[in-house]
Amino acid sequence: MLSLAFSAAMLGIEGYVVRVEADSAAGSPVFTIIGLPDRALGEARERVRAAILNSGFSYPAGRLLVNLSPADARKAGPAFDLAIALALIGIDEQVSHAALREFIALGELALDGKLQPVSGILPMVLGARNAGFTKLIVPVPNADEAALVAGIELYAVDSLRAAIAVLDGHGAKWRRRTVAPVLEDADEFAHGDLADVRGQLAAKRALEIAAAGGHNLLLVGPPGCGKTMLARRLPSILPAMSMHEALEVTKIYSVAGLLLGRAGIVRLRPFRFPHHTISQTALVGGGCELQESMRRYRSACDVPGASATKASRRSRLLPWAWSAGSTSNSSRA
Repeated sequence: MLSLAFSAAMLGIEGYVVRVEADSAAGSPVFTIIGLPDRALGEARERVRAAILNSGFSYPAGRLLVNLSPADARKAGPAFDLAIALALIGIDEQVSHAALREFIALGELALDGKLQPVSGILPMVLGARNAGFTKLIVPVPNADEAALVAGIELYAVDSLRAAIAVLDGHGAKWRRRTVAPVLEDADEFAHGDLADVRGQLAAKRALEIAAAGGHNLLLVGPPGCGKTMLARRLPSILPAMSMHEALEVTKIYSVAGLLLGRAGIVRLRPFRFPHHTISQTALVGGGCELQESMRRYRSACDVPGASATKASRRSRLLPWAWSAGSTSNSSRA
């Protein structure tokens, strides 16, 4: 019998919906996952089997096949565990097939059936809402992050049994309220305020011009003259982020797993201080997965100004020893 559930995945920092199709057939017991899974997802076979049995549900017999659609996109991470388990339980009609099609399920399963947090919840929830889904099941530690998305029914559960109870219509105790994020003026600056600097009039003037016009800035001088101290305070005079910019930054933090235990949207512009020995590849970022994604979605990357827009969300300090080759937009401090 065929069973269908839904989960979500990420492409870069954008989320999209994944169909989790489970089927059983007569034959020797085999469990196969297809749809370009990575190694962590391939190991979900053992986690899901143990979680189902230890939660008191029957495990379907025969040859089991799970397909993750779209099949041409690589799937990574353990966030599909819960959806796979629900799809397998649905094969024997231990849960309503109609209810399975209404929910997006996210979360990693422990062997005892407990639900573990995953990274990238915010972009995946946004992608699910944009795809028309309004009901989501997430792990309890990810609830605050998912609650940043308004207009959804959010259920934060701690186990597979709780997720089944939600699907059976008994999810009132796990329902979480979602509130649209509100941007407020930041009272503190993580790296200091430019108003605290005494002297350095020419350098402060250069920082103000660079911040106002979005220009590059090169600080040149001997060690200890204040280059790093000034550069760290540049975010304090940058314009406040718009809601769109703040959500984009928060999604990046979510993908990096930096939002666990942190409530609310990221309001301060990030500041990056790479080591002076950093390579150009490490500075810009990338990798095999990013290159593959860019080849498949090149049309989305060719939008004029896309790179400049993303770069404007942050400030980045390059040590003088690395950037001394640049001569444009420079200021001596």
